[in-house]
Amino acid sequence: MVVAIQDKPFSTSSSTLKAWVRALEMTAPIASRPGYVLPDVIQDLSTRFGDAPALISDSECLTFRALAARMNQYARWAAACGLAKGATVALLMPNRPDYMAIWLGIIRAGGVAALLNTNLEGGALAHCLDLVAPSHVIVAAKLLNGFRAAEPHLNSGTRLWIYGEAAANGAARIDLAVAQNSGSVLEPGEGHQVTIEDRALYIYTSGTTGLPKAANVSHGRLMVWSHWFAGMLETGPGDRMYNCLPMYHSIGGTVATGAVLVNGGAVVVREKFSRSSFWDDVVRFECTLVQYIGEFCRYLLSAPPHPLERAHKIRLFCGNGLKGGIWNAFKERFAIPQILEFYAATEGNFSLFNIEGRPGALGRVPPFLSHRFPAALVKFDSERGEPLRDGEGRCIACAPNETGEAIGRIENDDAGSGGGFEGYSNEADSERKILRDVFLPGDAWYRTSDLMRKDELGFWYFVDRVGDTFRWKGENVSTLEVEEAISTFPGISAVAVYGVAVPQTEGRAGMAALVTDGKIDLDLLRLHVSERLPPYANPLFLRIRNELDITPTFKLKKTELVREGFDPAQSSDAIYFNDRRLKRYLRLDRTLFDRILRGDARV
Repeated sequence: MVVAIQDKPFSTSSSTLKAWVRALEMTAPIASRPGYVLPDVIQDLSTRFGDAPALISDSECLTFRALAARMNQYARWAAACGLAKGATVALLMPNRPDYMAIWLGIIRAGGVAALLNTNLEGGALAHCLDLVAPSHVIVAAKLLNGFRAAEPHLNSGTRLWIYGEAAANGAARIDLAVAQNSGSVLEPGEGHQVTIEDRALYIYTSGTTGLPKAANVSHGRLMVWSHWFAGMLETGPGDRMYNCLPMYHSIGGTVATGAVLVNGGAVVVREKFSRSSFWDDVVRFECTLVQYIGEFCRYLLSAPPHPLERAHKIRLFCGNGLKGGIWNAFKERFAIPQILEFYAATEGNFSLFNIEGRPGALGRVPPFLSHRFPAALVKFDSERGEPLRDGEGRCIACAPNETGEAIGRIENDDAGSGGGFEGYSNEADSERKILRDVFLPGDAWYRTSDLMRKDELGFWYFVDRVGDTFRWKGENVSTLEVEEAISTFPGISAVAVYGVAVPQTEGRAGMAALVTDGKIDLDLLRLHVSERLPPYANPLFLRIRNELDITPTFKLKKTELVREGFDPAQSSDAIYFNDRRLKRYLRLDRTLFDRILRGDARV
């Protein structure tokens, strides 16, 4: 099939077209059945697939029948607690099969489940709870101390329920309370009726550039996510998805699970990613699908050979963040038949799918679906941190291969199937993500805060996050580009690049925080980077660290690094200055630091 796109032909292979058609066919009925939501799907699956495994782990296994029964038990618990329609129950629990059963039961009863990051505690956890003001919070016993540290900071009251054994503390055991309820199908009148328009979940942003925000996720979006990806992946009863991503995020908690379950397959749930156990797990559980994200694949590629790394049954890796520089090496070393890279955001209103498997690309939107996924790239002013406007106040569309911010047009959307933007629990946060009067008076577009470029064939490529790209020597520097150049040097296990302010200069200078496998030759590193980057992009400072702070989805946390800058007094890490005159890195001490501040050193 060939579709015209401006003056360039857009070629779509038969297999690619079939993937899009499957996704469209699976999502088409959703809007016509507004009262049919994911818990109803799970109930119907229990009849179709009965005792076939649905959610599997080393500690427990829920069949489709058992998953539906557990869901119903939690729904009856919520109803017995008098949970009002739309009231929130927060869930703080590590990955396990029962995790999904809990939130399915809560939303089946008409409530909203807030999926809390298990790494948070104290004030940060209290912030996330206060955003949604839950009437109840379910906390795994192993995470109770972290919640207790948050309690003094809470602005709203909530009833605590403990999951699992814990020291006597006056709180009720949710697992014991739920066990008293029947798992039979709910009768009409049990719980509140919901539709695809109603809110189902709060899923939090990663908080890489500040405190997390609670994104609204409707029942409609849950249905679309599950069925769209089921079509894209062509899931079936014979599939087993390996999922070691956090179940409190949209990918690990809803996409990786729902896309397989809705077609009768099973999901293997692991608490977290383990490089050493990965191949043992996927072979032992006979997994056919793997959900990846971030640096996941690079960690596997950097590992020593494993005897089972090509003895698996995997047919497809699906995820986002696989860099073009390692794409083919990863696919060839581990004998992966297909990699499906995609781009999406929990709160976003458009997505991209790289069905063709083009290395490094996020994907593209076929012209015949451009009306459903209205997206654009607009020129961006990195110094002001916002899109450029012309003399009439309109945004300026990017030319092919020109970097700009990706935006998606906000449409009136009754099922979360296209251009809707459901926003966050906080209206002010939602408004900040909306760009108005973009191309026409009164139009509204969702800001992704991602810088991308699109080639002549319509493939989109990630460039950087807004705020990560900085300007130095009159040029825009992409942190991603610099990170990729440095990470290919032998002995570099992790790298974070960011811009730091240098007195008496304009813009921000590049700084790279490195984690190494051992001692490395800095002179060779400098030569390596210089051969791959223009002079203005070559980092002015290096910082050698034992580890980098990352989110559970392998996103680098740079806020604290930027705050500390290149001041050697701010940490015990070794910091080096890229001396342009001597053409070598010099260890930064107080004397050299003071020279830089005075403007005596050549930068």
